[in-house]
Amino acid sequence: MRAEFAELGAFVTVARAGGFREGARVSGVSASALSDAVRRLEGRLGLRLLHRTTRSVAATEAGARLLARLEPALGEVEAALDSLGALRGRPAGILRLNVPVSAARLVLPAIVPGFLAAYPDIRLEVTAEDGFVDVLGAGFDAGIRYDERLEQDMIAVPIGPREQRFAAAASPAYLARHGRPAHPRELAGHACIGFRLSDGAIAPWEFERNGESVRIEPAGPLVTRVGRTTDLAIEAAASGVGVAYIFEDWLLPYFARGALEPVLEAWWPRFSGPFLYYSGRRLVPPPLQAFVDFLRGRGEGVLF
Repeated sequence: MRAEFAELGAFVTVARAGGFREGARVSGVSASALSDAVRRLEGRLGLRLLHRTTRSVAATEAGARLLARLEPALGEVEAALDSLGALRGRPAGILRLNVPVSAARLVLPAIVPGFLAAYPDIRLEVTAEDGFVDVLGAGFDAGIRYDERLEQDMIAVPIGPREQRFAAAASPAYLARHGRPAHPRELAGHACIGFRLSDGAIAPWEFERNGESVRIEPAGPLVTRVGRTTDLAIEAAASGVGVAYIFEDWLLPYFARGALEPVLEAWWPRFSGPFLYYSGRRLVPPPLQAFVDFLRGRGEGVLF
C-alpha cells in the first residue's frame, strides 16, 4: 500500500508539473525515479496515464480521470498535515487527565483557570477516581498521584502543595459533649468516621510527634469511601457525628468558619504532595507539553 501511495504521488507531481524534469525540480525527487514510479503504476493498472514526447508530457483520458479524483483527496491529506504543523507552533487539542478526587477538589482549581486562559485552543478533560489506573491504557495523557502510587518508568512533575498533612477534626458541640482527646490512643473512646479504601480495608489513622508514631484503627457510626464521599464525612463531623481524619486542606474552610476544630494538631503527620506523571517513552502531545510548561513556569508560590 505504501508503494502504491508513492507511485500515485509521483503521477500527480508529474501531471501537475507537465513533465518529469519539472516534477523533479519541484519535488526534489529525481526525474528517473519519478518515471520509474509512474511506469510501475501504469503497469499495475494496465492503463497508460501519461502521453510522453520529447517536448512535453500530458495526461491521457485515464490519467485525467485519475488526477481529477486524486487531487481533492491529496488536498485533504495536505490540510491534515498542515493542521499538525499548526499544533507544533500553537498548542491545541484535547488534554485528558486522570486524577484523584482530592486533586480535583484541592489542587486543580488553583491551576486550571490560568492554564485555560493561557491556552484557549486546548480543551481539558478531567476524570476523577481514586483507584489504581493505567493512564495510558485507559486513554489518558497523564495522571496525578502521590509518590507511593506512581507507576514505574514515568516522568513526574510536582503539582500542588509540596507538603501536606493529615488532620483530625471535630465540631465544637461534639468536643463539648465527649471531651477533647490529649493523645491519639484516647480516640479509642471516641466516635471516629472511617474511610474505606478501594481494596475494602478501612484506612488506619496515623499520628506522629517527637519520634513517636501511633497507629489507630478507627471505629464509629459512619464509614464512607475515600474520595467521592469525603464531603459527606466532613459534613457529618461538622454536625457532631464524630471525629474526622482527612487532608488538612479539605478541612481549612470548616476551621475558618468555626464549624470544626483541630484535634491533636501537634500529632498531625506530614507527607509529600502530588505529582503529575506521564510516559517518557513517546513524543509528548502538545497539550500535555503546554500543561507541563505551565506548571514549571508558575515559579514561587504555595503550590511549588
